Amino acid sequence: MKLYANIHRAEFLERPNRFIARCRMDGTEVLCHVKNTGRCRELLSPGAEVYLTRDDSPRRKTAYDLVTVRKGDVLVNLDSQAPNRVFYQWALDGGFLPALRELTPEQRYGDSRFDFAYRAGASRGFVEVKGVTLEEDGVAYFPDAPTLRGVRHVEELCRAAAAGYETWLCFVTPLPGGRGLRPNDRTHPAFGDALRRAQPLGVHLLALGCEVEVDGFSITHRLPVWL
Repeated sequence: MKLYANIHRAEFLERPNRFIARCRMDGTEVLCHVKNTGRCRELLSPGAEVYLTRDDSPRRKTAYDLVTVRKGDVLVNLDSQAPNRVFYQWALDGGFLPALRELTPEQRYGDSRFDFAYRAGASRGFVEVKGVTLEEDGVAYFPDAPTLRGVRHVEELCRAAAAGYETWLCFVTPLPGGRGLRPNDRTHPAFGDALRRAQPLGVHLLALGCEVEVDGFSITHRLPVWL
């Protein structure tokens, strides 16, 4: 799925804060907005090959967004907003549930706002989507930094499941080559504990592998989730 136009190849230099990166493009240093507030330390190292998309909006302080990085022989998409867009199209194309007939973004339930609400046949449910950028030895891990918000989402999905809704936590992994997904217990054990409590309570866990290009990515297959 093509997500960006005006793609430019560049070299990553440094990340002064989680929102901004300095890159070198065609011999000139440029400031970029990083579309991912995660740590991404194993990806954004000095000299890394990155891809930027230009945005000429007059309201912006930076003219470019950093959206893709090369890790070894593969590309990884860093745009934290892209997994929702790609999941939405994949679901509408029939990849999620065969009986899907309605998919509505940004639906509030309890104290949380889930990414999607859906109707499939006689069933109603909620989906929360998480983008995954951390991979080690062929295994994708989430999260790459502590996420209290993520734990709250899991707990809210459990409450929705108890109320009779179908509930899904979907991990979109735009980093080719992953064999499966594990919770990152080293970084945030509370999130892994929340997943292990949630699955027996009816929360479905789904991990999705992707094919990544410099200007976007597409969901291509399902991956096992190892708890």
